[in-house]
Amino acid sequence: LRADRAGPHTVEASKAKAYTSASARNATTAIMENAEKNPAARHLASINGFLLLGGGLPVRAGDEVIGAVGVGGAPGGHIDEECAKAALDAVAAKLKS
Repeated sequence: LRADRAGPHTVEASKAKAYTSASARNATTAIMENAEKNPAARHLASINGFLLLGGGLPVRAGDEVIGAVGVGGAPGGHIDEECAKAALDAVAAKLKS
């Protein structure tokens, strides 16, 4: 979904956040914070398709990562992540097994 006033770049950013989260099996905020603290992890930003900004969360069914959600367009990655979490919370019961 895309809000009426969301910039066109937010579609690609959302896809990249989902790709990053699914690939790393982690929240993009956590990946970004790790890269900021750990110089050895900064190379992750150069991987084609990776975007180290908040807003990507892995989708888990039980303990397995089966995909990811990427959200973009809010005035800050922390708000994007809150939206992604709300989406996952809405379908959490369907992902328990």
